[in-house]
Amino acid sequence: MNDAARGRDLLDALPESLSAERIVALNQSRTDLHGRREYEWNGLRFEVPPGVFLPGHTSRMIYDRLFDGRIEVRGRRYVAMGVGLGVEAVAAGLAGAREIHAVDVHSDSVATAARHFERHVGSSARSPLVPVVADVFEGFPDGARADVITFNPPAVRQPVSDDPDVVRNVCEGTPLLERFFAQLAAREILAPGGEVFVVASTTADLRGIVGHALEHGFVPEIRDLHDWQDGVVTHLFRFVRQAAA
Repeated sequence: MNDAARGRDLLDALPESLSAERIVALNQSRTDLHGRREYEWNGLRFEVPPGVFLPGHTSRMIYDRLFDGRIEVRGRRYVAMGVGLGVEAVAAGLAGAREIHAVDVHSDSVATAARHFERHVGSSARSPLVPVVADVFEGFPDGARADVITFNPPAVRQPVSDDPDVVRNVCEGTPLLERFFAQLAAREILAPGGEVFVVASTTADLRGIVGHALEHGFVPEIRDLHDWQDGVVTHLFRFVRQAAA
């Protein structure tokens, strides 16, 4: 079976999204973005300014794996898409990434990530952090390439608030992922042998997300699943470029 056929089989096997009512109910606790908060990971403390996303359990599916090598970044060029607070960038720096781009559409998030990287990794980093304020890859440095890209997108498919900060952090939905894969393919950012890891759950349109990836030449596999016992099942997808025919 070729890559395209395997991808279609995976697409067909993905679960449907939860109901709109259930999605809204599950996401009410994630809408407090306007106060100052704190976060701790691996003994490190992070200050969370207003408007910056406070990581949840799904985010840990990425940065724990960056830190322990299940997502291998040592000596590789890494892009933290939607970097938010910067935990992924810190984890990659501590794991020995060759180069790190910290990308977010929100300038305060990029600045926050850079501060935390300097505090927790600083001069011990093997290579510099490159802060990038960009709408997905619009504004990403020309000619830059990545060996590993991670993204925990605000892919909730149902609007849960009219607050623009909540929308940006929680429920941009599937169109954001369509832009992500379209720009990734058009700009040829992913280096040969590169990997893209995306977290999405049954609060998102999983079939829509994976369908867009396939349309743009990215082959999916499910690297991990977590059932939260409340109807939400979170998928950690790994995508690679489809092999040339």
